[in-house]
Amino acid sequence: MKAITILGATGSIGQTTLSVLEQQSTHYSVYALTANSNVKALFNQCLRYRPQFAVMSDKVAAASLSNQLRAAAPEITVLAGIDGLIQVASAGHVDVVMAAIVGSAGLLPTLAAVEAGKRVLLANKEPLVMAGHLIMQAMHHNGAVILPVDSEHNALFQCMPAGYQVGEPVPYLKRLLLTASGGPFRQLPMAELVTVTPQQACAHPNWTMGRKISVDSATMVNKGLEVIEARHLFALSAAEVSEKIQVVIHPQSIIHSMVEYIDGAVMAELSSHTMRIPIAVALAWPDRINSEQSYLDFNALTELNFEPVDLCRYPCLDLVYQAIKAGGTAPIILNAANEVAVAGFLAGQIRFTDIATMIDQTLERCENIAADNLALVLQIDSEARRLTNQLMTQADTKTVFVQ
Repeated sequence: MKAITILGATGSIGQTTLSVLEQQSTHYSVYALTANSNVKALFNQCLRYRPQFAVMSDKVAAASLSNQLRAAAPEITVLAGIDGLIQVASAGHVDVVMAAIVGSAGLLPTLAAVEAGKRVLLANKEPLVMAGHLIMQAMHHNGAVILPVDSEHNALFQCMPAGYQVGEPVPYLKRLLLTASGGPFRQLPMAELVTVTPQQACAHPNWTMGRKISVDSATMVNKGLEVIEARHLFALSAAEVSEKIQVVIHPQSIIHSMVEYIDGAVMAELSSHTMRIPIAVALAWPDRINSEQSYLDFNALTELNFEPVDLCRYPCLDLVYQAIKAGGTAPIILNAANEVAVAGFLAGQIRFTDIATMIDQTLERCENIAADNLALVLQIDSEARRLTNQLMTQADTKTVFVQ
């Protein structure tokens, strides 16, 4: 039986992972569950799945959870903060780590799991965006296995030749084709983007996701982060990105991504709009398990459409391409600025169109240098966040970012 730690257990990926694991109870045991501050949700999960450890990033929340579990499940040890996350991600008893913490908060525990040689099911983009070269180096050095859980990268992985390992160059590769739904505003007149509300931005047409990633999908910065992630997972240099990775709008979200080979053959992965399938694929690899998901009805698939990406409509994606080309700490700065700006939009501080403005201005004002160690990555991340917060307080929210 394999022991699993779920980083971000109360989020959508964490909850779906636990649901899939319920069908595989003879093969997996839950070693640790973690959350940020949602005491009620983690408490209920602890009672249901009985992990050995529960970790809360927020120390006040951890104290509250500890008090509740002391009476209900005293055998569960409660830990707090980043040290607790790192402990349960790298513990000797753990075989598998589901890395599903949203945003940059997932970097340190994910890196710890990789350095400990774990099988890491990577559902969190930001660690590779911020420190992809460090994580891939650690994977090779420590014998860890990284399996992508993002539906697009999981699809790419499934389309690879037999025996392919993440982090190796892809043999005979022509292009990686990342599909994108285009989000909820694909056909909205661009003049109306300035009045978009958080509720509208979080209403994804195909997927049910958390608020932050839903906004990222609406701006398509999410797809840009996936481009960065793909280039690290599949061993492409920054210089190869423009030639080897292409984003294609596919509104139906049935084809989750494709791999084109030099002979012209294109391999595609098709499935329903659910994270149960990529989670099941990553859990069972190289085998297969039943994800308890309904199968596609090909008789009901009347059309599969594709469109080019309009970078004027999605300026955040264009900014990601610029950051990739710039290299160095630019992707770190972009990711930090986006996280702060999205939080500001969701809180009503700035408008939807100001997200791109905040990213652009932060990239302009932060010095771009080589990011060759973790301490520097964290320093640059912190400085970019400080600057974006400062820019938001000074922002004229009537300014619309238009190329």
